[in-house]
Amino acid sequence: MSRLQLFNHPLLLGFEEFERTLDRIAKTGDGYPPYNIEQRGENRIRITLAVAGFAAADLGVQIEDSQLVIRGKQTEEAGKVFLHRGIAARQFQRSFVLAEGLEVVGATLDNGLLHIDLERPQPATRVRRIEIRDADAAARAAGPRG
Repeated sequence: MSRLQLFNHPLLLGFEEFERTLDRIAKTGDGYPPYNIEQRGENRIRITLAVAGFAAADLGVQIEDSQLVIRGKQTEEAGKVFLHRGIAARQFQRSFVLAEGLEVVGATLDNGLLHIDLERPQPATRVRRIEIRDADAAARAAGPRG
């Protein structure tokens, strides 16, 4: 199977990092834990993960480079004897690639749901004028060479 290069166009300069990010996203496969992504206003997003059975101490949320990484690991109580075990105590890692400027503003655990709130602050408009130099005028000002 050949790899489609989305940003391999002469008008798209400097997008190699986006292409690497898309490759990294495509490699994630496990669907556990299930999650929702919710728009909560013009500049706010909430990611909700279903983490039933996990306590806050069993979970970790951190930013690694440009990724939001959520990890969970349950500890088993010694001495328990299960007649049937349908609820697995398994660990997980779920990663989300964050766009530039997107910030995590908080995380809460409520009734088995881990809510992670993100916000994108309004960027300041940047306009920069680029001076165009006249090469002929610069050559005349330098005078004859000799």
